[in-house]
Amino acid sequence: MPPHRHRILLVPYPIQGHLNPAFELAKRLITLGAHVTISTTTHMLNRITNKPSLPNLSYLPFSDGFDDGFKGTTTEAYSLYHAEFKRRGSEFFANTLLSNSQQGLPLLLSSRDLPSFLLESCPRAHTLMLSLFEQQFNELDIETNPITILVNSFEALEPDALRAVDNLNMISIGPLIPSAFLDEKDPTVNTSFGGQAHIFQPSNGYVEWLDSKTEKSVVYVSFGSMSVLSKKQTEEIARALLDCGFPFLWVIREAKEGEKEEDLSCREELEEKGKIVKWCSQVEVLSHPSLGCFLTHCGWNSTLESLVSGVPMVAFPQWTDQMTNAKLVEDVWKTGVRVDHEVSEDGVVGGGGIRRCLEVVMGSGEKGEELRRNAEKWKRSAREAVKEGGSSDKNVRSFLDWVGECMHARVAEK
Repeated sequence: MPPHRHRILLVPYPIQGHLNPAFELAKRLITLGAHVTISTTTHMLNRITNKPSLPNLSYLPFSDGFDDGFKGTTTEAYSLYHAEFKRRGSEFFANTLLSNSQQGLPLLLSSRDLPSFLLESCPRAHTLMLSLFEQQFNELDIETNPITILVNSFEALEPDALRAVDNLNMISIGPLIPSAFLDEKDPTVNTSFGGQAHIFQPSNGYVEWLDSKTEKSVVYVSFGSMSVLSKKQTEEIARALLDCGFPFLWVIREAKEGEKEEDLSCREELEEKGKIVKWCSQVEVLSHPSLGCFLTHCGWNSTLESLVSGVPMVAFPQWTDQMTNAKLVEDVWKTGVRVDHEVSEDGVVGGGGIRRCLEVVMGSGEKGEELRRNAEKWKRSAREAVKEGGSSDKNVRSFLDWVGECMHARVAEK
């Protein structure tokens, strides 16, 4: 192992979806000889149930004023945000079509494929987030030194989007997934750093339950750590799972403090035919041989983890970049189908439509076979990217070399 040439500070946004990629990046940097400090809020650091304890990894909490807690994003999406700001400032139109020739993207997008912050139908988030993005883009535009942005993606997955913004050097270093789940049989992959960190306590017994199921027979259902479904939508998903007849593992998080626990009308029947848990290690589940399909909100971590695991998806996006991710899953990477082609006036997708999508992805027909072939293709491509000599591995090493050169140049100037 080389001597410690760099000391690097990582400041992840304090939510579950940002913490695990930060930990994985820290592990890779440490493997290459860096010392890494992870800094996040005191409350978030205290919530993590299994913080990695590694040589040359330290933690530096800071207070955001809510140490006891509150009472009460991707390459494609980034390219869209940037292009829209440059083209129209803060005025966005829901029916705009963004073309490859205009935006450097691989296909036409309709309003329902856009990141939700671009739509005036989400007025509060629209106003707040556009103001924050506008400030960031303006600061980047006046920066005279070269700007490098590390992206949790890989070259083969998003080649056009990685080059869509002229004044930024966006380099792919992903997928940032625990190495033990990438290829435990490959001697070039370091498997000593363990699995994922959690801000919720994982439930017991789900691995043993998965062990009892046949290969590719289980539907995994999870909407991440933030999305909250309506009672009506949850009931429609429940009916779809019961009607399709596949065994399922469903993550239903506990209600937050002060919130009412909405129980399912068919809970007893659900627990007879599947397993409901409050939380689990998602990569562990997706990498299990019994997994046949992932009904997902298409958060970027979940999308990448499904691609890395070779599990086809039923895409059910909720907000922000999930809409764009779902479009890519269905029409570019072709590893899943999207359920929200038909939505009621109150925003609910019916159980019948969800069931039909599950049957397509899990079925033995031509479409299901195509999705599984494509999922296996992206699985191989993702793992090649992070192997020694792969595109993402080279990019991380080049980034550290670049940081070293910048440091030496500054010392020389003094």
